[in-house]
Amino acid sequence: MTKLIVLYFFLIVLPFLVSAECGCGETEAQDRDKTKALQLKLVAITSILVASAIGVSLPILGKKIPTLRPENDIFFMIKAFAAGVILATGFIHILPEAFESLTSPCLGRNPWGDFPFAGFVAMLSALATMMIDTFATSFYERAHFNKALPVKDDSHVQGAAHEGHVHVHTHATHGHAHGSAFVSEDISSVELVRHRVISQVLELGIVVHSVIIGISLGASYSPTTIKPLVAALTFHQFFEGMGLGGCISQAKFKSKSIVTMVLFFSLTTPVGIGIGMGISSVYNENNPTALIVEGIFNSASAGILIYMALVDLLAADFMNPRMQSNLRLQLGANISLLLGSGSMSLLAKWA
Repeated sequence: MTKLIVLYFFLIVLPFLVSAECGCGETEAQDRDKTKALQLKLVAITSILVASAIGVSLPILGKKIPTLRPENDIFFMIKAFAAGVILATGFIHILPEAFESLTSPCLGRNPWGDFPFAGFVAMLSALATMMIDTFATSFYERAHFNKALPVKDDSHVQGAAHEGHVHVHTHATHGHAHGSAFVSEDISSVELVRHRVISQVLELGIVVHSVIIGISLGASYSPTTIKPLVAALTFHQFFEGMGLGGCISQAKFKSKSIVTMVLFFSLTTPVGIGIGMGISSVYNENNPTALIVEGIFNSASAGILIYMALVDLLAADFMNPRMQSNLRLQLGANISLLLGSGSMSLLAKWA
């Protein structure tokens, strides 16, 4: 529901905001070719849609492919590469754009030039993401535990606890261990809740930036501006989709929810491009209102993606006991992380 509200806000409100008044200068006056720009925009819509759909679907469909299953080492390395792409997207692409928008000469010196609003909003966004992450997880945990184990009196608790204990016999040692079925079930439930919260918050951060960059591309009449964006966004959406798809596959949503999230991610940027094409005659990227709106939302998106990449994707996997006990997997994941972040950083030269 939250993601839908955010998307509807961009679809309905942003086009009116960015076209509300004249800007302080035209940036594409020397390179305007509407026919060629239109062709490139159609190519962008197709390539980004296909790349997004394939990227986000691969980890989900990968459950049927032994190599791509979450329990295999290759999945950790692919996820590390995708996390590197997401991290570089936040640091190298989105945050600098936010600083550029909010420190533009088209905005007044006071207050925009006197305070680093982009960094401030990114920090608040990261903190808000952490709070949502923890509160949502604890809320779902309490709801699950209360539903799974209704307790009325001590006898029920003792009975439930007794039923929960199991004996595990090992034929090799003829030993046994006492454990609690409820404990293992609760641990798996907590992990499932975490994966669901992570996937939803991550998609929200991706969606915010995807709409903005889609509108900017769709409103442009400059082929030299659009060309590098097509390649960069196709690459970026594919691997960003793989990171998101990995989270969705681990969250074990129902089929309807999975399809909704996949379609939502795949269509956001192409829809943004379509909106940009629709308002291109009145859109001005130097409009002070557009600069403020885009700068603030880019800052918020950067904060979300940086937090999610570092805390929920990288830290969670890199501190996993399985990776900690496997030096070869650690090296592979670190190399994949550097390749992902390096590749996405290199694209900043063109877009």
